[in-house]
Amino acid sequence: MTTSLPTRAGTTSTAAELTADRVTKSLLGYGVLAGPVYVVAALVQSAFRDGFDLTRHAWSQLAVGDFGWMQVTNLVVTGLMVLAFAAGLRRALRTGPAASWAPALIGVFGVSMVVAGAFPVDALGTESMSTSALIHFAAGGIGFPCLAAGLLVLARRLSREGFARHALATRIIAPLFLLSFVGMASGALGILAFVAGVVGVFGLVAVLAVHRYRQMPDTDG
Repeated sequence: MTTSLPTRAGTTSTAAELTADRVTKSLLGYGVLAGPVYVVAALVQSAFRDGFDLTRHAWSQLAVGDFGWMQVTNLVVTGLMVLAFAAGLRRALRTGPAASWAPALIGVFGVSMVVAGAFPVDALGTESMSTSALIHFAAGGIGFPCLAAGLLVLARRLSREGFARHALATRIIAPLFLLSFVGMASGALGILAFVAGVVGVFGLVAVLAVHRYRQMPDTDG
């Protein structure tokens, strides 16, 4: 016998459906947590790391040295949270436009963060680039465009569903984030622009996670 449980919205869900929706909501919640965890952890490290200059050094350099394990952990944990969010997004979207591609592309970004953490960059001043550094930069070169692409695919669905403001914000922030990544090599302004891009895109992910969470059936019944 299947048990149905009432919700505040006046609909009913079976016990299995209610459990599944709660799991999906929990996974979406990691999209809210990922950005603040990554950004705050990186900023705290940069404030206390001797010789680190936020205007000249990329956050990847925090993974070098005696305390490098902190940034390695930050990258890996954040990447796993992005993967959890991507899984929740796939469950929430179910079918239709962006249901497969948006979560998959965002998931690739999550994997790229884990890989980047596992393979740190070289210390500043190293004459030849190590294999670890090459893998690190390759991970970013794949992951960042995938994140932007996944968000733009999701924007198409948001537009079709009538969420014009969310779609517009996504179509503005995702390309700007990608441009900031490309321009990071231009020097201090490029690095600061990329920091702003990272903060902006993770903020967007958080907003979209909350938005999709609110579209889910009520599970308080």
